[in-house]
Amino acid sequence: MNLFIKILISSLAVMLSAWLLPGIHIDDYFTGIAVAIVLALLNTFLKPLLVVITLPITVFTLGFFLLVINALIILLAGNWIPNFVVDGFWWALIFSFVLSIITSLMESLGQSSNNQ
Repeated sequence: MNLFIKILISSLAVMLSAWLLPGIHIDDYFTGIAVAIVLALLNTFLKPLLVVITLPITVFTLGFFLLVINALIILLAGNWIPNFVVDGFWWALIFSFVLSIITSLMESLGQSSNNQ
């Protein structure tokens, strides 16, 4: 059940982020769910491999290259999901920031309501 709730929170965050950013286009909520699932899978399986491969440049840039990896993963998801369009690298980077902030806020609100 916990995984189901995380996917719902992530898909809501994806939809809200797309609504806030004019360079991100999502047609419907089902596409938001697909984006959340694909991003979770890419972050689970592909991102660790990319981090290991790019470790020297990540160390050289003091970790800032991880932002590039996040943006590339979002662009890859945009290529795989038909109704999810990202207008470019910079929009993917901004989407990454906004998505992580909204997801963190939503998860912290959910945790605070469970503690009361």
